[in-house]
Amino acid sequence: MFFVFGPSGQMYRGGAENLASVAPVRRVQRPQALRTRSLDEQAQPEILPQTVHTAALPVNLRLQDAVSAYAQTEQGPPQARQPLTLVSDVMTREALTVAPEARVNDAWQRLAEHHVAQAPVVDTQGRVVGLLLRADMAPLDLLPEPGAVKQAIELARRPVSEVMVSPVPAVAADTELRRVAAVLLDTGLPGLPVADDVGRLTGFISRTDILRAVAADPPLDLWSGPAVPL
Repeated sequence: MFFVFGPSGQMYRGGAENLASVAPVRRVQRPQALRTRSLDEQAQPEILPQTVHTAALPVNLRLQDAVSAYAQTEQGPPQARQPLTLVSDVMTREALTVAPEARVNDAWQRLAEHHVAQAPVVDTQGRVVGLLLRADMAPLDLLPEPGAVKQAIELARRPVSEVMVSPVPAVAADTELRRVAAVLLDTGLPGLPVADDVGRLTGFISRTDILRAVAADPPLDLWSGPAVPL
């Protein structure tokens, strides 16, 4: 199930096939990846202890086998791997958000501090009204050209509502991942807000989330079940 939300509320509820005809959601030319989760810890170089030459101690193999068997009983039987098929299986649940009345400069700083390239824009009730992309604020990370300082300052002082993508598609958590993949390809958006029927944000699903699921375990299964039209 897909939705389209804007400042005035819900504009569409239905399948992905009619999203393009509901609202002029522009195609994004510079998609970015959402990274709301904590950055992976930097791999630390392994420090090997200095070799100490000592006499080899006798090893009791039977004792080792017994300890290993006991440890396995503590862990319990291995759980079967389940395929990932729905948005809820891979979405980011704690997504960074910004308010529509926030200044662009403040929003830029907030996204930069959290290493996020985009964030859903929500109102005071937590309902989706747009999507903010750092690509739309690109002039702020570059020195303005001579004579363009005033324009850069004016951009930084604008409210987020003037630069956000709105109306913006959103998706329900129980939607199949392959349908989301088709919408991302069609719109060029880097991700979609995940919302309930009234537009309250419940998470965010991005291309990065899907790619992470492809590379992770358990496996991603986009094609289980009978084929359905997108």
